[in-house]
Amino acid sequence: MRALTYHGTQDVRVDTVADPKIQDAQDIILRVTATAICGSDLHLYRGKMPALDEGDILGHEFMGIVEDVGSQVTAVRKGDRVVVPFVIACGDCFFCGRKLFSACETTNTGPGAIMNKKDARSGAALFGYTKLYGGIPGGQADYVRVPQANTGPMKVPDALTDAQVLFLSDILPTGYQAVINADVGPGQTLAIFGAGPVGLMAAACARMLGVERIFMIDHHDYRLAFAKEHYGIEPIHFDRVEDPAGFIIENTAHRGVDASIDAVGFEAKGSTIETVLTTLKLEGSSGQALRQCIAATRRGGVVSVPGVYAGFIHGFLFGDAFEKGLTFKMGQTHVQRLMPELLEMIGEGQLRPEIIISHQMTLEEAVRGYKIFDQKEDDCRKVVLTPGGPSTVVGEFAADTERTRSMDATAPV
Repeated sequence: MRALTYHGTQDVRVDTVADPKIQDAQDIILRVTATAICGSDLHLYRGKMPALDEGDILGHEFMGIVEDVGSQVTAVRKGDRVVVPFVIACGDCFFCGRKLFSACETTNTGPGAIMNKKDARSGAALFGYTKLYGGIPGGQADYVRVPQANTGPMKVPDALTDAQVLFLSDILPTGYQAVINADVGPGQTLAIFGAGPVGLMAAACARMLGVERIFMIDHHDYRLAFAKEHYGIEPIHFDRVEDPAGFIIENTAHRGVDASIDAVGFEAKGSTIETVLTTLKLEGSSGQALRQCIAATRRGGVVSVPGVYAGFIHGFLFGDAFEKGLTFKMGQTHVQRLMPELLEMIGEGQLRPEIIISHQMTLEEAVRGYKIFDQKEDDCRKVVLTPGGPSTVVGEFAADTERTRSMDATAPV
């Protein structure tokens, strides 16, 4: 089969590799019909994550048709069309029993990314995301093995297109969980740092839940313009506004927003010192976005962090957070818990995640897709890849684009 593989920093290739096979009684083999390049895939592409080997297959946002099933699989069967969560969970352990699927303590044979771990078990395995998270081959491929198929894949109705449901695999639940963790609703205010795919999904969900004012901070005009047009955000370009948090304070009665979402993570554009420290591996993550979130959030508010972080952070102002009485909520997404209700919202027209897709390519064009997405070329918001050549997703997206050009912030999101 053909698959997108890692060969070094900014060196990915579409190679011919062995087809996956059933390895466990709860496995399925999926023929991939659509897969996406995620912002967190760029951490791998840029060589920012350890334990990634040459030839590893990337990708954790995908869906497709079940081609084969293990002997103990009962939730799906051959021919079912399913979308697969990026988190691999057993459904039976201590954490799965509490619907904390990304904390599943049985699926990850790797060490995870906790530095001060002691003897605690690792969290859940993830598709296509290094040996730290189990070394499970990803879904940017013609076929993929899906472990724990009784807990992960969700069947989707034929009435909904691949474009509509693909992002149930990661960015839509991640954005939704970020807003739920922020604990905001009608009449409240929110700041979202980062207008990438997760930030856009958070804005869509916040608008759907009735948040009154949404500030969005980014340094790409085209992303901010898109978010303003479709989700009614108040844009802040951080290359032009020297202190976004200060601007937010001034525009919220010198109080701050009810909550902030850090949808940027550890590669946030920081100071020269932070850039040097992270380059020399003396710091795990830039703290720029988190410092801005702390500063922008009112006393007693919430900082919600869906952006990926690793290791320690320079200049983390914990004293400021204490003085303000802030609550922090963060972590990998419990995708399986959120998928059913989000599927219903899509079916009812409350959410239209497909409108963020800007580029459709075949799997064979994936190398160019990574470059365009990484460099923000051609106003790239989100890249969807279709293994086996063009699919109907392209036509669906084109139609969606025409429909959404006249949408305003009051329309379904």
